[in-house]
Amino acid sequence: MGKITGFLEFERHDRGYKPVAERITNYDEFVIPLSEKELRDQAARCMNCGVPYCHGTGSVAPGTPGCPVNNQIPDWNDLVYKGNWEEASRNLHSTNNFPDFTGRICPAPCEASCTLNIIESPVTIKSIEHAIVERAWESGWLAPEIATEKTGRKVAVVGSGPAGLACAQQLARVGHEVHVFEKHAKAGGLLRYGIPDFKLEKRVIDRRLEQLEAEGVVFHCNTPVGGSSPDAVDPSDLIKAYDAVALTGGAEAPRDLPVPGRELDGIHYAMDFLPQQNRRVGQEPLDGARDILATGKHVIVIGGGDTGSDCIGTSVRQGAASVTQLEIMPEPPAHENKALTWPFWPLKLRISSSQAEGATRDYAVMTQKFSGENGKVAKLHGVHVDAKFQPVPGTEFELPADLVLLAMGFVHPLHEGLLKSLGVDLDPRGNVRAATSDYKTSVAKVFSAGDMRRGQSLVVWAIREGRQCAAAIDEFLTGATTLPR
Repeated sequence: MGKITGFLEFERHDRGYKPVAERITNYDEFVIPLSEKELRDQAARCMNCGVPYCHGTGSVAPGTPGCPVNNQIPDWNDLVYKGNWEEASRNLHSTNNFPDFTGRICPAPCEASCTLNIIESPVTIKSIEHAIVERAWESGWLAPEIATEKTGRKVAVVGSGPAGLACAQQLARVGHEVHVFEKHAKAGGLLRYGIPDFKLEKRVIDRRLEQLEAEGVVFHCNTPVGGSSPDAVDPSDLIKAYDAVALTGGAEAPRDLPVPGRELDGIHYAMDFLPQQNRRVGQEPLDGARDILATGKHVIVIGGGDTGSDCIGTSVRQGAASVTQLEIMPEPPAHENKALTWPFWPLKLRISSSQAEGATRDYAVMTQKFSGENGKVAKLHGVHVDAKFQPVPGTEFELPADLVLLAMGFVHPLHEGLLKSLGVDLDPRGNVRAATSDYKTSVAKVFSAGDMRRGQSLVVWAIREGRQCAAAIDEFLTGATTLPR
């Protein structure tokens, strides 16, 4: 724990943001870090609460509260409070390969399950995590961990998102030869092409990729596995050439909105819109795709989650005339009932940094149709719904809509190409069937982890599954493993 009386002496104080007018002029990160004194004071607030739910108990029962990678949060809070930053970094990295990702984009279920959250004042765990890893990079504590002995076994990892990167790094560190196959020009998956730079600058990914390459991981970019592309690798060839194959792609099939007018120009999936801006910032070509820009347009974002917020922040920076976010679910309560929800993740009203930049939000809204002129969308026609999602008579409305972004989540991984070629079994939701006990698919030597196995989820869950999949593969190849689960 931190200071015995720390939670009584220090109020919660978290990182701030640059002013809206300043931050929307560029795509840089805009979080203002806490000073070292502030961080140590905040770490001092971590109390000896007996059962630290922030740790996470997902290894016992998935869906339980706290951190999915089981970060030893009270331990590194205590180390930060005492000023032992290097040991705090070692402890943090013992459970999480990429705290520089989670310290930026994780929603922090650990803070929701903090004992001090009972009084709405949890320890600033996410900010402390971020500070530890940035101090570690600045101090040179994150040198590549190169295996002293090689096993002679080769593993192919398909997909370079957080699950694939975590799996690859763990396997390389115990001496396996690891090759990562990525269909895009650069590695990183959704981290690089989905999450805007103002939330995660891509230099953060690049320094990790340099670390992985120094540890022996070989990246094959612009190399899809399966499909009809001339650059595609036949999945059966991977199975022949490698001792094990890990499928760690994403859940990329988006949820559609089949209403009249859906075919009109100007209606796009969020993941057709967001990667374009990331490529512009990264000075990558758009691969011949037509520009999708919000500049000067009335933008409607359908979907109230993180992807919807990313569409808002990007649209604002592109100079949208207006941005409106619609959500079919009712507006959540401003405060949760602690007696009913703690230590689980609560349903309550949250305002993201992007929503605070100028979006109008409306809840309990069903889109009935789109209309337009000359084949281009011009209006959204909607209606408010009741608790059973039935239209409420007399609540019909219209909104101007020059650009509509569908951000309603993802249903499962893409089936065409890789998965159909391999013939792996799928679960009832359309994800790759593999148990968390061994991460084995129905095809010999083939494993799966991350969103491709569990469906759309958090980056921290992808890291957890990538690590556990690596342990399963190591045990499969050598008969035993020293990798943590």
